[in-house]
Amino acid sequence: MTPKDLATRGLVLLGCGKMGSAMLQGWLADGLPPEAVHVIDPQPSDWLRATGVHINMALPAAPAIVLIAVKPQMMGDALPAIQALARGESLFVSVAAGVTLARFEAVLGADSPIIRAMPNTPAAVGRGITALIGNARVSEAQMALAEGLLQAVGQTVRLADEAQMDAVTGVSGSGPAYVFHLIETLAAAGEAQGLPADLAMTLARATVGGAGVLAETAEESPAQLRINVTSPNGTTQAALEVLMDEETGFPALLRRAVKAATERSRELSHGG
Repeated sequence: MTPKDLATRGLVLLGCGKMGSAMLQGWLADGLPPEAVHVIDPQPSDWLRATGVHINMALPAAPAIVLIAVKPQMMGDALPAIQALARGESLFVSVAAGVTLARFEAVLGADSPIIRAMPNTPAAVGRGITALIGNARVSEAQMALAEGLLQAVGQTVRLADEAQMDAVTGVSGSGPAYVFHLIETLAAAGEAQGLPADLAMTLARATVGGAGVLAETAEESPAQLRINVTSPNGTTQAALEVLMDEETGFPALLRRAVKAATERSRELSHGG
């Protein structure tokens, strides 16, 4: 299966909320013809209506890809709309958190090639990262095609085992919220030291955003970048002695946070 197949056979997008819209915007910008896209969404946005894609119309008999982007709690109502496409010819890709390959196989059949993917919200600005794992029916060409689609909104990584998806959820899936909270609390701490609230927030946003870009693009490791900022007995060292405390600082706190998210992901995957 190739990108040409995608343009000729079509792509079905089930759900076009924030994540679906972010992906669709990336695909159209990459040159996917709007007429090749069929969207199923009960409340299409004005933006979606203006894209030129097919909305809530008859679906192609054997689309190249069916991408499932509805919320997990809506899955039971949404899947019947695409069940008729499960003939083994279409690749199904799900970006729904906590819905396992086995659950999809139970509805779509074990002969259907299915990929489970976990993107994150920076996909909305083309800076996401998506982890993928496929069932036994997924070919290398199908995995590469799915990667190409998801790279329209950021980076992709492949997992060796579906069990890793829960930890991925805890790190990158939920991780943006941890960073947003860091910005909130960093600004609040600056305000507590006498800065005006708007100035503290401006400094916190720019600092975290800039440090993130530097960590992603620099050749040095994050550990080395931290060392580069830290002068002996200086201000940064004074702060890091608090943050790097093994019992009360970031190490213990983030281990607990990621563990909690990972365990909750496991519970949701098992219907909890």
